[in-house]
Amino acid sequence: MCGIFAAFKHEDVHDFKPKALQLSKRIRHRGPDWSGNAIMNSTIFVHERLAIVGLDSGAQPITSSDGDYMLGVNGEIYNHIQLREKCSDYKFQTFSDCEPIIPLYLEHDIDAPKYLDGMFAFCLYDSKKDRVIAARDPIGVVTLYMGRCSKSPKTVYFASELKCLTDVCDSIIAFPPGHVYDSETDKITRYFTPDWLDEKRIPSTPVDYHAIRHSLEKAVRKRLMAEVPYGVLLSGGLDSSLIAAIAARETETANVEANEEADVENKKLAGIDDQGHLHTSGWSRLHSFAVGLPNAPDLQAARKVAKFIGSIHHEHTFTLQEGLDALDDVIYHLETYDVTTIRASTPMFLLSRKIKAQGVKMVLSGEGSDEIFGGYLYFAQAPSAAEFHTESVQRVKNLHLADCLRANKSTLAWGLEARVPFLDKDFLQLCMNIDPKDKMINSKEGRIEKYILRKAFDTTDEPDVKPYLPEEILWRQKEQFSDGVGYSWIDGLRDTAERVISDAMFANPKASWGDDIPTTKEAYWYRLKFDAWFPQKTAADTVMRWIPKADWGCAEDPSGRYAKIHEKHVNA
Repeated sequence: MCGIFAAFKHEDVHDFKPKALQLSKRIRHRGPDWSGNAIMNSTIFVHERLAIVGLDSGAQPITSSDGDYMLGVNGEIYNHIQLREKCSDYKFQTFSDCEPIIPLYLEHDIDAPKYLDGMFAFCLYDSKKDRVIAARDPIGVVTLYMGRCSKSPKTVYFASELKCLTDVCDSIIAFPPGHVYDSETDKITRYFTPDWLDEKRIPSTPVDYHAIRHSLEKAVRKRLMAEVPYGVLLSGGLDSSLIAAIAARETETANVEANEEADVENKKLAGIDDQGHLHTSGWSRLHSFAVGLPNAPDLQAARKVAKFIGSIHHEHTFTLQEGLDALDDVIYHLETYDVTTIRASTPMFLLSRKIKAQGVKMVLSGEGSDEIFGGYLYFAQAPSAAEFHTESVQRVKNLHLADCLRANKSTLAWGLEARVPFLDKDFLQLCMNIDPKDKMINSKEGRIEKYILRKAFDTTDEPDVKPYLPEEILWRQKEQFSDGVGYSWIDGLRDTAERVISDAMFANPKASWGDDIPTTKEAYWYRLKFDAWFPQKTAADTVMRWIPKADWGCAEDPSGRYAKIHEKHVNA
């Protein structure tokens, strides 16, 4: 993962270069390993690199051998070996997993992103046509922003984070996932068009438990492509525990599904030797990482999982005061004032710093499962299967403004990359087309949230298959991350906001907020912090605040503890 900054058709591009380098420096935390820049005609690309694959020769921006094309990418392309084999006529300059984007563009033009399997945001400049195209991965795992300035309307800016654009743009958008921009038409169009994106289309395919299991295993396997030490974020909840269990098996057996036709050198780039074995960077066992307040529910569960799967476990705790002290930095890096995102991001932000200090550069994480399977406890209040499914689709569509944003920015604040197997394209295609009746929570029938995902990895009736998880973890009720790290975390945030925000302040929101008025003192407090970092009106336009569905009878507070079916636990 990396950071990119680009300015297309800048009227004084060479004079602008020092400013571009300074703006890009604001996201050097995303790519602390190397900085690069290149200018073609009136376009400049700047790149901050975090080296994960192709360590010795993957510096960016990448320029084609003929000097006609320039590429800046933030992300990982998991099918790069297969793409290289198909692009035999192209003269590759690097061993980067990202360079195949150039020959894909030469063959497929703006349809190039359709052929990528990975998480990415990229800008590609065609000097012969004086044209730029930019694209973002299907779900928006990787962040990307696009901006313009009314004083120079021909110039278009792109950046991995909002903070790069606020000084030079008076119009900024969060670039939509699954879309591509073409300067020739000056339009953003959707390239990712699976059938499940239609919220009104209610699927009827019955659940296939084995297909779910095999698809998730494959998604994890391809994300172990790395030449650096990696690990897993382990909260002790179902999602992260499943990812950890699968990754532990893959690491233990050191065996992945490799393309046997790929040449040895390219296999090495993917972290695979000529016997098809996965490189573990000297680690023979998986490392897992957990965070929470002392004695938090998640810490206790994570210990059980780590012991069961045999990972080398690292447990980190933080105090309420340490979390409160980090809030300003968290909001600066996240670039949002959404309550749920900030609550969950703060522990992840603190943990990421500890992980990076232990020499790890990549982790697997469990984001996306709750949106796909309706795992949040409020889904139990869905009036019908159709509404359950529609809400699920909407939550997946908005992941780029919520959990994907959290996972991407909380970790990359410290130069740590997070990969999310649940958001694999093939896994989504399979699971978003399952009949929602199979996903619904039904306490009378003993079907708790994410029942079909749990059942897919229940090996009770398979005596020859080693269990993936302890039964009490496989069937543990959902705890949202901000709850699981310790119930007193959210309580402490709310109590502090009550002290900091007076009744008089709360009753008089800023006129500049318009209709986006905070409904709690905690939300008001976060909005003030956001405005202190990003006072520009256009900055707030990139933010989405999530509020539980009142029409389903949900509580206003987004914490899972306020869902009607939440089991009561002793506060931690």
